[in-house]
Amino acid sequence: MREVKVASSAGFCFGVQRAVDMVYREAESGEGPIYTYGPIIHNEQVVEDLKRRGVRVIESLDQLEGIRKGTVIIRSHGAAREVCDSIREKGLKLVDATCPFVKKIHNIVSRRSAAGEQIIVIGNPDHPEVQGICGWSESPVIVLSEESDVRSLRPEPGRSACIVSQTTFNLNKFNNFVEILADVGYDRCDVVNTICNATEERQREARELAGASDAMIVIGGRSSSNTQKLYEICKHECKETYYIQTLVDLDIRRLPSSGCVGITAGASTPKNIIEEVSKHVRKEF
Repeated sequence: MREVKVASSAGFCFGVQRAVDMVYREAESGEGPIYTYGPIIHNEQVVEDLKRRGVRVIESLDQLEGIRKGTVIIRSHGAAREVCDSIREKGLKLVDATCPFVKKIHNIVSRRSAAGEQIIVIGNPDHPEVQGICGWSESPVIVLSEESDVRSLRPEPGRSACIVSQTTFNLNKFNNFVEILADVGYDRCDVVNTICNATEERQREARELAGASDAMIVIGGRSSSNTQKLYEICKHECKETYYIQTLVDLDIRRLPSSGCVGITAGASTPKNIIEEVSKHVRKEF
């Protein structure tokens, strides 16, 4: 008998669920027009459903400039202070759906940069969460995404540093970076582990499940940073790991004919997609 195991942590995390619920409430209120600053989450199916309900996506301050009335919702990834200020200055309704864990980083960065500390963010510089975090600093921010970035860092003499992380960064990679930074030579360096507990739990469970499985399926949007990291973790533990967005992407013939198939999903993956995939895998087996 083949076995299919679904990670208990798979699917929407607290921050994503909160943001999605907030957008749907605004859409149901009928007080349009409604915009989200960037896709509310990295999931095409959810974004398309909201579009059918009249929720539009704006991607930049230039696009924001053209809006004269309505509601603008800050997505779960957060946004720079400049974006929030611009929405208010234009007299638009601002709904802040920033994940509370991300908002905590904004507050740390704002306070510590104002005190003159060098802000160092460990994360992907192209990710909207990291761009938003940088936008709350009073001074230029250093973003480290690769080990080579960390090793080539040259600290400013006499200046202390505050290190934070993208909430969905790989925990093992973060710890490795911190160890390297300890040798770089900042006079004072305060490390604040801002990887959220949900991310740590999801990555730990994915690693354990992949290690005990003959094949792994990781479900999530292609642009979802946390899903990509889950895939990397699972692939390291289980060679037969497959990354899909929906059931359509799954080639059931590639799964082994016996053993255990594990399933996990990113924080932006709706429950119904996870259930659809798991039911199909069970049925085929």
